[in-house]
Amino acid sequence: MVSIPLDRYQSELIDFFRINGNKRNREPMENYMRNHFSFLGIKSPERKELLKRFFVEYGKPERDWIQPLVTFLYTQPEREFHYAALAMIDVHIKKLDAEWLPFLEELISTNSWWDTVDHIAPHHVGAILLREKASIIEYPDRWIVSDNFWLQRSAILFQLKYKEKTDAQKLFTYIEATKGAKEFFIQKAIGWALREYSKTAPDEVLMFIKCTNLAPLSRREGLKHMARRGMEV
Repeated sequence: MVSIPLDRYQSELIDFFRINGNKRNREPMENYMRNHFSFLGIKSPERKELLKRFFVEYGKPERDWIQPLVTFLYTQPEREFHYAALAMIDVHIKKLDAEWLPFLEELISTNSWWDTVDHIAPHHVGAILLREKASIIEYPDRWIVSDNFWLQRSAILFQLKYKEKTDAQKLFTYIEATKGAKEFFIQKAIGWALREYSKTAPDEVLMFIKCTNLAPLSRREGLKHMARRGMEV
């Protein structure tokens, strides 16, 4: 149990991360992310270790803290705090239900880039929708026709970890709806989703790719795993 109030928990986390920033890493990390965000210069392995140390000292966040804590961390300019925010959700993801989907939709649409969206979609949204499939109609089915391509990408990727539980018809329908998109992040998501599902159902994916007019990037990415296995593609 956390023994300090939320405001102190937040300030201690901010201070802890800032103290452990690395100026030498800042510019390369910012350049890698095309300078969309500022960085403290804490690389992923170090950031995960810092969070472990923080949880040992201050405890993991209470469930009713998650939304205000994540919202607070998302207001910070440095990207490491956004990653920390998603790690806070990870702590309680097994107990979160469909009531959290509006909040996750807001996160997808805030400080949007592939690094956060690609965690939220399969690990958060996907985890909830695997338990509460009825909400797919209200969320991914709506997102796939959104003007926000990050929501579209999330709809394509939410089943990424489902393996044999994947609703193939749903996945293929979403891809059919977006296959003509010029947006790189949509074309890449289509290829990624197909490549991942091909590890479970290669014949089904191969047939879909052969029968669908996909963008070259989507097709190339979707076929990668099967090509490595020596399948005739």
